[in-house]
Amino acid sequence: MKPNRVRQLLAEGKVPIGHMIMEFSTRGMAKIVEAAGVDFVLIDMEHGGLDMGQVNDLLAWFKATPVTPFVRVPSSDYHFIARLMDLGARGVMVPNVKTPQQAKEVVDAVRYAPEGQRGLGLGASHTDYVAPEDARVYMEEANRNNMVICQIESTEAMDNLEAIASTRGVDVLWVGHFDLSSSMGIVGELQNERFVEALKKVTDACRSHGQAAGIQPGNIELARQWMGLGYNLISFGADHGVYRAALRKTVDELRGK
Repeated sequence: MKPNRVRQLLAEGKVPIGHMIMEFSTRGMAKIVEAAGVDFVLIDMEHGGLDMGQVNDLLAWFKATPVTPFVRVPSSDYHFIARLMDLGARGVMVPNVKTPQQAKEVVDAVRYAPEGQRGLGLGASHTDYVAPEDARVYMEEANRNNMVICQIESTEAMDNLEAIASTRGVDVLWVGHFDLSSSMGIVGELQNERFVEALKKVTDACRSHGQAAGIQPGNIELARQWMGLGYNLISFGADHGVYRAALRKTVDELRGK
């Protein structure tokens, strides 16, 4: 099984840097992202228009790179998660996890027994079309390698933060900053004292329970600030935003602005 670069870097005390793919699903994306030095990608199926076939292609192309691919699913339904894991995702990000019960459902869909209840289908994409000689060994390796990322995006999730964090099998708590600030009634006020306190509360919970704390800043200043609060899993920007900003900067320079 291909190593999970995110797990490796976290174990070394380093901060993995990722990128979100929402729009660009061409066959070149995997190598482009690799060439940029990215450690992982989040392939988005919540807010973007990527369908299952496009995601399947991306997961296949990322096998030719050391980049670890995760998929943000549109919901915590088992059939979304299990299918994507069998297509070769190394984990899923689930939006708006509010309760430990929901977190446990995600763990059950990602992990094989005895840690979860994921159905066992071997010899397809996730095992490179070769059935493992020892299914038990493969299941144990997959459970160690794959990751469960729960997004904290509401005041209800904050109220249940300790219970969600203590759910066995959850690897990452990931703050959806705009949704969380909206739920708090201070949408977009990312420097509001209440919001910064909430960010710190999440990193404290992660530290207490041996989890990574993830977030997606939109600029370098936010990235540095949030890393300073203890966020140690960073996805920088989405594909369309990075492309638009780079192109706009060059166009403005050419026009003398």
